[in-house]
Amino acid sequence: MAIVINLDVMMAKRKKGLTELAGEVDITLANLSILKNNKAKAVRLSTLEAICKALDCQPGDILEYVPDKEES
Repeated sequence: MAIVINLDVMMAKRKKGLTELAGEVDITLANLSILKNNKAKAVRLSTLEAICKALDCQPGDILEYVPDKEES
């Protein structure tokens, strides 16, 4: 997938653990883990907003576009 979720990087920069962030964002640990491990297929804007608020960051700090390499 061309969209990479760098949630783990921002969590490390802000020194927040999964459990702490899940409580602040009001999301289950399982769903937050899916986001953190770049396994999510979609994310609600309200969830993204809550994560940005909790981590004091911009959406672009968490989401990154990386073009897929074309196979030869």
